[in-house]
Amino acid sequence: MPKVTLLNQTGSSVGDIELSDKVFGIVPNEAVLFEAIVQQRASLRQGNHKVKNRSEVAGGGRKPWRQKGTGRARQGSIRSPQWRGGGIVFGPTPRSYSYKLPKKVRRLALLSALSSKVLEEKIVVLEGLAFDGIKTKNFIQVLNDLSIEKKALIVTADNDETVALSARNIPGISVVTANGVNVLDLVAHDKLVMTKAAVEKLEEVLG
Repeated sequence: MPKVTLLNQTGSSVGDIELSDKVFGIVPNEAVLFEAIVQQRASLRQGNHKVKNRSEVAGGGRKPWRQKGTGRARQGSIRSPQWRGGGIVFGPTPRSYSYKLPKKVRRLALLSALSSKVLEEKIVVLEGLAFDGIKTKNFIQVLNDLSIEKKALIVTADNDETVALSARNIPGISVVTANGVNVLDLVAHDKLVMTKAAVEKLEEVLG
């Protein structure tokens, strides 16, 4: 069972916390992790690319010249695909790139991402995280006390507006609730900072 140091907001140790083997102690499956990242990135694509086909471009209402007798190839419209300014053949049209993975695959990918953070010693568990008011300076002080210099994902048990708004303007810092933890965020951030309550909530849902 993985054991990590439990810290307070000032970065001081207040004991140890044992993490669930089922959630934070599995052998990461890199293939499934890759699948989940590709699926999430595909779902984020807007898919609003669009070209005009020959029925949508302007002009070309009449036949440019008569069918026979000119010595030139027959043409029906100056907006056919072979003409400059004509319609595009087989071009992209708006579509959704999103697709779904099986529930067990998604779950395994999330467990693999969480376990990877533990194996790499890039997880920080806090006794709690709270502020008297919305103040970016206070959040920066907490990050300094925890020696966090790179991108970090902050996970709280429930939606705490004071914490979320205090961190909003800090580059590289993202705040999510335990219910909103996802593979792409875990992989994209260097450090994972979780409150004790968030750990318990994840273990309850995934364990």
